[in-house]
Amino acid sequence: MSITDTRTDSNTAALSRAGVSIWLDDLSRERIVTKNLQQLIADKDVVGVTTNPTIFASALAKGETYDEQVKELKAKGADVAQAIFEITTKDVSDAADVFHDIFVASHGYDGRVSIEVSPELAHDTEATIAEAKRLWGTIEKPNVMIKIPATVEGLPAITAAIAAGISVNVTLIFSLERYKAVIQAYLEGLKQAKDAGIDLSTIHSVASFFVSRVDTEIDKRLDAIGTDDAKALKGKSAVANARLAYEVFVDAFGAEDAIELQEAGANRQRPLWASTGVKDPSLPDTFYVVDLVTHGVVNTMPEKTLDAVADHGDVKGDTIVGKYDEAREDLAKLAAAGIDLDEVTALLEREGVDKFIVSWHELSDTVAKALESA
Repeated sequence: MSITDTRTDSNTAALSRAGVSIWLDDLSRERIVTKNLQQLIADKDVVGVTTNPTIFASALAKGETYDEQVKELKAKGADVAQAIFEITTKDVSDAADVFHDIFVASHGYDGRVSIEVSPELAHDTEATIAEAKRLWGTIEKPNVMIKIPATVEGLPAITAAIAAGISVNVTLIFSLERYKAVIQAYLEGLKQAKDAGIDLSTIHSVASFFVSRVDTEIDKRLDAIGTDDAKALKGKSAVANARLAYEVFVDAFGAEDAIELQEAGANRQRPLWASTGVKDPSLPDTFYVVDLVTHGVVNTMPEKTLDAVADHGDVKGDTIVGKYDEAREDLAKLAAAGIDLDEVTALLEREGVDKFIVSWHELSDTVAKALESA
C-alpha cells in the first residue's frame, strides 16, 4: 500500500471525512519555527489551532524561541501587559499564515487560529469588546478568531464583536441554557452586521462546549454518593450533555430567523468540543473524540489526545445524531441520583474563568522575569 493510501485510511482522515474538523489545542513559537505545526497538518489532518492563557503560559515558560523578541521589547521599554500582547499576537499571526492555504481552500470554514481576550475581563462587557477589537485590528488576519467567554457579561460582547464583523470563538460553555443564549447572541450580532452592510459570509464563529470537566466534577459527586446505580452513571454526563448541545444547534439553525440570515450569506456557528483530554484513566483516551462524531463540528485536542486518535481512535461514523433520547435518559438518571446539573455547570464556569486568570498571572510572572533577565 502506498503512503497516500495509508493516509487516506488513517484514523484522523476518517474523522475528517465524518465531518469533524480537527483543531490542535496548543500553540507555541517552537511549533511554528520547527515546522511541527506544518507536520501535524500534513500527517494528522489538523486544520486549526486554539489557544488560551494556560497554553501561552506553558509556551513562554520553556524554550528559547521568545528570547529575541523579549530583548526587543525590553529595549523599547514595553511593560508586561504590552509584552504579553505583542508576543501572543505574533504567535497567532504567524500561525494564521501557516493555516492560510487551508483557510482559502475551505472558503473560511477552517484554517482558523483563536486568541483569547484577557480572562480578567470576563465580567466586564465593555472592556471585553474593546479588547476584542484591539486584537482583531492588530493581527489583521481574516482567519483569526477572537475568544470571548460565555459569561453573562460576555454575551453582549459576543453580539457586539459579531456586529463589527469580527469572527468569534465563544469559550467556556458548559450548560445547554447558556449555549442557547450564546446562539442568540450570535444571531443578534449577525442581524446588526447585516443592517450595517457587512458581508455576512466573512463572519465565522464556533461555540466551544466543554466536555471532560463535566465528567470530572460529576463523577466525583457520584463516587461520594457511592451506590451501584450512581457509579453506573460515571463517564456518561459529559457526552450526553454535548450530544444534546448538538441537538440545540440543529434546532436553532433550522429556525426561521437563522435560515433567513443564512440565505443572506451567514454561516452557522459550529459547535466545538473543547476540554477533550481524558482525565479518568478508566475511560478510553479517545473517548471525547470518537463518541462525539457528527458532521459540522470541531474537536480541538491537546496533542496527547490527537496522537491517541491517530494511533488507535476507532471512528465508527456518526455517534451523536439518533442518540438524543439516550442522552436525555442519562441526564434524567443523574437528576434522580441527586446531582444538580445546573449547579455543576455554573460552578464549572466560575472555575473555568478563575483557572484562566491564574494562568494569566503565571504568564505575567513569566514575562516579567524574562524582561528582567533579557
